[in-house]
Amino acid sequence: MEGDKGGAGKKRWPSLAGNRLDKHLPGKVEAERILLAAVVSVSHEIFQHKEYPEGKFTLLRDTRTDGSFLVHHFLSFYLRAGCKVCFVALLQSFSHYSIVAQKLGVSLAAAKERGQLVFLEGLKSCLDLVFGEEEQPGQPSPLQFLSGSTSDLRALFEFVRVSLAPSAGDSWKGPVLLVDDLSVLLSLGAAPVAVLDFIHYCRVSVCCQLKGNIVVLVHSNEDSEDEENELLVNSLCHHSDLILWAEGLATGFCKDVHGQIKISKRLSLRQAGEQDLVQIYQYKIQDRNVTFFARGLSAAVL
Repeated sequence: MEGDKGGAGKKRWPSLAGNRLDKHLPGKVEAERILLAAVVSVSHEIFQHKEYPEGKFTLLRDTRTDGSFLVHHFLSFYLRAGCKVCFVALLQSFSHYSIVAQKLGVSLAAAKERGQLVFLEGLKSCLDLVFGEEEQPGQPSPLQFLSGSTSDLRALFEFVRVSLAPSAGDSWKGPVLLVDDLSVLLSLGAAPVAVLDFIHYCRVSVCCQLKGNIVVLVHSNEDSEDEENELLVNSLCHHSDLILWAEGLATGFCKDVHGQIKISKRLSLRQAGEQDLVQIYQYKIQDRNVTFFARGLSAAVL
């Protein structure tokens, strides 16, 4: 990877000011009632907008599984809620996200046309830079660091800032920055300190100044020898208001339970002395939905 890991000698950006079920279940009807309540509760916990006050940073983390289902749900949810969304998509093409969103009842093409969605297709931008496609005058590529002319992510931040800047006549609700996924920037050669600087500036601009929200996905593997990626993940965890950590089952594949998700509300980040609130659920990914339930309450077990 390019860049000085320690940042020495580099010009840095200027600083900016569940309930436990211990009782015997009397029968299938009661079990289904409890299961339904658990599903509704966790779905409300994760996807209800009022659970996310303005100016919050949400980290989506996955280990031994693919956490992109969370990205799709947040994307469709915020668009339905009427928010202005800047989606930095580094992992898949627009058509991929569009097909999934269509199943969830949202048209990304229509959202782009009405100016609600600003979509950066990272794969296309990378190819344009690699094969020397000419940039439009006055509009440098957001992924300009790939050309080697710079080692920071200022161009990407400027793209986000301009995309979410309020304009006259806008009727959208709070702005939202969605990134899928941040780990790709490291694979493309960005240094961890450059990625963290980018996130810091986005938090100042989107969360503090515009009172919006940021949602980013990162991949992690506790057994990995990729020290740069783990440094990035640990740093983001430390500064996140909410962490949704999707993990594959330690026992391996199961057709009825695809993994578990740990929800960590970082109360200690805002109030000294407070304990973080941690809840753990299991989930099953379906064609048009994701079902969440308390551990041990999958339909197969009940």
